[in-house]
Amino acid sequence: MLNHEWKNIAVRPDATMREVLALIDKTAMQIALVVDDACHLTGTITDGDIRRALLKGENLDTAVHLFMNPNAVTGLVDEDPLSWQRAMQRHSLKHLPLLDASGCIRALARLEIPQEPKRENRVVLMAGGLGTRLRPLTQSKPKPLLTVGDRPIIETIIENFAQQGFYQFTLCINYQGEKIKAYCGDGNKWGVQIDYVEESKRLGTAGALALLSERPDLPFFVMNGDLLTKVDFVRFLDFHKKQDNHASMCVREYRYQIPYGVVDLDQHKIVQLREKPVFYHNVNAGIYLLNPEVLQLIPRNTYFDMPQLFDHLISESYQAGSFPLREYWMDVGRMEDFHQAHSDYIEQFG
Repeated sequence: MLNHEWKNIAVRPDATMREVLALIDKTAMQIALVVDDACHLTGTITDGDIRRALLKGENLDTAVHLFMNPNAVTGLVDEDPLSWQRAMQRHSLKHLPLLDASGCIRALARLEIPQEPKRENRVVLMAGGLGTRLRPLTQSKPKPLLTVGDRPIIETIIENFAQQGFYQFTLCINYQGEKIKAYCGDGNKWGVQIDYVEESKRLGTAGALALLSERPDLPFFVMNGDLLTKVDFVRFLDFHKKQDNHASMCVREYRYQIPYGVVDLDQHKIVQLREKPVFYHNVNAGIYLLNPEVLQLIPRNTYFDMPQLFDHLISESYQAGSFPLREYWMDVGRMEDFHQAHSDYIEQFG
């Protein structure tokens, strides 16, 4: 879609941050175009650019040319519109300034997200945890309802799945579950369908699956209800099916560095010295795909975690696979992670 009223979001290079903030707020476009007197584009400013400038110590009277993006991605007004869309998707942009042959801005293209087809795979969200490490925040509300950005964690999760075409949800609830049920309801406000598994006692990250009212006909997602991620769920599903897995787990590379020189020994003999070595491990990201037949391995009314299920699958020679997660991922389980998720939210989900 083209916006030919680009002058409504245009500012001069000597405009102040205060003026740009007012403009972005008024137009709700999340972008301003910095143009000279001849309408040549000299840069762009997004709310992210403003946030980063403020974090660096700039003030509201700072001129925009000092913190704008002078190397903005642009398109040509006479190009194929599909090329504009590809450029925006490739660079994670919502808008693309369109220039003529002389470099003057003529229009603004907007990202058009194609309508995803409805997908029948069920999404089961584990939302019954106590959130002990986030107390006192979780004394008055369950962890999935803690607000990160401008909405509860579980709402962001549901919207991410819904944007990719998934609409059938089951929420497994226990601790303060009535509050989750009251907030999410039947899912109508997000255009999805939600039902509930109510645990009379805590059953772990897999045990509640034995209480599903109906066995799914298709591979289904299981995800912890305290995760924020930009994972491509459709790609994960395609991978699961292509690998012919019975169960697939998203894994994430975890890097840590020992802050000392490591000494490798053979008895008392020094074999090798390694200065502050870095180690890499794959860790469980808390997002899974399971085939329906896996449910028969889950005991009823017993505390049973997902790692136990995968151990059982492996010992019984089921095919269990890993899917590398390289997109944004945050387990909002500790107070420092909760604060980091707040800082990340606008850039990742805004």
